[in-house]
Amino acid sequence: VQLQASGGGLVQAGGSLGLSCTTSGLTLRNYHMGWFRQAPGQEREFVAAISRPGYGRVIYYIDSVKGRFTVSRDNAKNTVYLQMNGLKPEDTAVYYCAAGIVGTRASSYPYWGQGTQVTVSS
Repeated sequence: VQLQASGGGLVQAGGSLGLSCTTSGLTLRNYHMGWFRQAPGQEREFVAAISRPGYGRVIYYIDSVKGRFTVSRDNAKNTVYLQMNGLKPEDTAVYYCAAGIVGTRASSYPYWGQGTQVTVSS
């Protein structure tokens, strides 16, 4: 199983980035997908999650990104997305995608990508 996150980069505050997570070795439609982030010196933090098909399209966001970030998935392309608008310096972190059981706990996701760096300058 491999998850490959991409799309990170350096952006000014107020800008946008779109992250992608391409999966292989698993059938994406069988998994809930999550995005987490980890800033230097801080614990890994839940950002957003989207349930697998047939689960009622449950979507979660942490409060700090609601209205700015949008999680989506394309099961045919084995890809999950995180569109980030209105970025703030506090969004700076390494962003990880993960596959597993829908929820906000990292322990619910057994499969992880390698992370992509997002840096937001003020």
